[in-house]
Amino acid sequence: MFDALSEKLQATLDDVRQRGTLSEADVNAAMREIRLALLEADVNFKVVKSFTSTVKERCLGADILGKLNPGQQVVKIVHEELVDLMGGEAVGITFASRPPTVILMSGLQGSGKTTAVAKLAKHLKDEKGSSVAVAACDVQRPAAVEQLRVVGGQAGATVYDRGTELPAVDVARWALDQAKQDGKDVLIVDTAGRLHVDQALMDELVAIRDAVRPDTVLLTVDAMTGQDAVNVAEQFRDAAGFDGVVMSKLDGDARGGAALSVKAITGKPILFASTGEKLADFQAFHPDRMAQRILGMGDVLSLIESAERQFDEDDAKDLERKLRRNEFTLEDFQKQLKMIRRMGPLNKVMGMLPGVGQQLAGAQVDDREMDRVEAIILSMTPKERRQPELIKGSRRLRIAKGSGTSVQQVNQLVKNFQQMRKMMKQISRGKMGDLGALMGGGGMGGPGGMGGGAGGQIPVRGGSRAARRRKR
Repeated sequence: MFDALSEKLQATLDDVRQRGTLSEADVNAAMREIRLALLEADVNFKVVKSFTSTVKERCLGADILGKLNPGQQVVKIVHEELVDLMGGEAVGITFASRPPTVILMSGLQGSGKTTAVAKLAKHLKDEKGSSVAVAACDVQRPAAVEQLRVVGGQAGATVYDRGTELPAVDVARWALDQAKQDGKDVLIVDTAGRLHVDQALMDELVAIRDAVRPDTVLLTVDAMTGQDAVNVAEQFRDAAGFDGVVMSKLDGDARGGAALSVKAITGKPILFASTGEKLADFQAFHPDRMAQRILGMGDVLSLIESAERQFDEDDAKDLERKLRRNEFTLEDFQKQLKMIRRMGPLNKVMGMLPGVGQQLAGAQVDDREMDRVEAIILSMTPKERRQPELIKGSRRLRIAKGSGTSVQQVNQLVKNFQQMRKMMKQISRGKMGDLGALMGGGGMGGPGGMGGGAGGQIPVRGGSRAARRRKR
């Protein structure tokens, strides 16, 4: 996400970093590049003008001109202003003192609204432990009711629907009564969308809002529509009002115009972001973390949270014990690969590591390489997985044939695994091994390179940290 904008901003700021001192002309030149990058990203013109003006004013007033190594200060200022532009502090759902908390979801047809309802339901169920129900009040489009039945059920939510015969307002009132009777913590009301903002759409939305008196009204906007998304948000705000934004299809937005403009234009924060097609690809929106990603600083907090969600506490303790005793096997390594695969595509995971995202710009990290690594491990006998030093000669040839790979690839995986186990042994004794050798051993894309490096380290360290944190 934001690939084009991120690449241009990072290039501009890298140029600033490399200068020993900065003059006013250097600052002006950097602001021109930043202005162009933002405009090309379809950020609102007024927002761009205000942003660059503020950054320039702070740079010139920070007493950094003529000083040695002022680049980091400029990067810090740009980062702080990006965070402020996207809303500053992360904002969440306000829960009612007496359940159910009612969330009204609005948006245009095609914005991903109904899917966002299911994703939000799963998010609240998994992250907050809430008992969630969803109400099918989009009676204008019969397919929407059926869609909510399917995705709502997949999200683990109770789906309240009365087909398409009753008016949407009556369905909403009935669903609220049902949620109260069933003791639900949260009721999410899906409303009708149109292809464009019209009076009928707004009248129905206002009527439902008045009937169920929601605690939070969310507007779903399609990030890929850029400035159109911001214009739609303005119209909804003026006609019916809303409290926050769900940014859908953010993973497909290489520009970033909507996410960077909507708070400044509407005054309403982005609460959640949909970052993929799966129901689990949905997360709270953190302006500071998003700014870090845009500037190539990574997003370690989100990476740790994602890793912790995949780890069972008992498994993490067992893994830590094995590492301390130097009993980590290829079977354990395969489990780590599966866990990191559940965190998302490798490009996404690696992009959360500081500096790595920029190094991977323009490169494609092939997830199929991890398939090959798993195939090699599965072609081994249980004894070979526990004792990889046994894998020699005819064994390597048999494993290569069984996994559809080459003997060289088998050799590389075994070599990298042994290096990793040696490094883990050193870490357990308080000594740091050569991380570079592990990451680079098989190449970024080769079997055992990406798998043996990132796949082995991230879950292991995140998991044991999670276990210690839960224990405390």
